[in-house]
Amino acid sequence: MPEVTEEIQTIESRRRPQPEEGPLSIIYEDEWMLVANKPPGVVVHPTYKNTSGTLLNAVLWRVRGRAGAQPGILTRLDKDTSGLVVIALAPEVHSKMQKDAVAGRTSKQYLALVSGSPDPPHGQIALALSRDPGDRRRVIVTSDGARCETRYEVVSTHGAHSMVRCELITGRTHQIRVHLAALGCPILGDQVYGVPHAQLARQALHAWRVTLPHPITREPLEFEAPLPDDMRVLAGLS
Repeated sequence: MPEVTEEIQTIESRRRPQPEEGPLSIIYEDEWMLVANKPPGVVVHPTYKNTSGTLLNAVLWRVRGRAGAQPGILTRLDKDTSGLVVIALAPEVHSKMQKDAVAGRTSKQYLALVSGSPDPPHGQIALALSRDPGDRRRVIVTSDGARCETRYEVVSTHGAHSMVRCELITGRTHQIRVHLAALGCPILGDQVYGVPHAQLARQALHAWRVTLPHPITREPLEFEAPLPDDMRVLAGLS
C-alpha cells in the first residue's frame, strides 16, 4: 500500500504545475493580481507537450512563499504570440475578473504586422469560427461556428506590410490570426494561417494593451507592453 500511495502522489504532482525558477518581465503586481510581458516562444501554461518551463511555472515560483496564492491565467496567448498576460493570484479573484470580462469591462488590444493593407483601413470583422474537423489544431471560418468579432484599424504602412491594431470583442482561439487571414491580410510569419517570413521566427502578433477594473478596488487599470524588436524592425520603427 505505501508504494501505491507514493505512486499516486507522484502522478498527482506531475499533473499539477510545479514552481520553477525562470525569467519574468513584470508589468504590474499586487497581492491579488499580476501582469507579465510574455516573450515569443514561451508557453503560457503546462500542456501534455510542454510540462515545464512555462510562464505559469515561473509565476508559481515567484509567489511560492505567499499563503493561499493560487495563480490562474486570465488572458491566454499562443506560444509564439508576445505581450501581456493577466494572472489572478486567488480563485475568487479569478472569478471576479472572468465576470468583468464577460460583462465587457475588460478590453484587449493587439498589434499585428500583416501582409498588404486591409481595405477599408478600419472596421469590424464578424466571421463565425470553429475547429477544423480535418485538423483540430486549426480554426476555420464556418457559417455554423461560434460568433466572433474583431475590431481593427491600420496604424501604419511600411512597404508591403501594415501594422494593424485589433481589439477583441469576443475571444476565441486564434481569432485574430484567422480573421486577418480571411480579410486577405495574413499575419507575417504565421505558418498556420499565412506564410513563413525569412526575418521572423513566429507570427508577428503582440498583445499590446489591456484595460480592466481592479478586481478588488475597482480602480480602472491600463497596461501596455512595448512592441518587441522583431516587429519593430519589420514595421520600420527602428
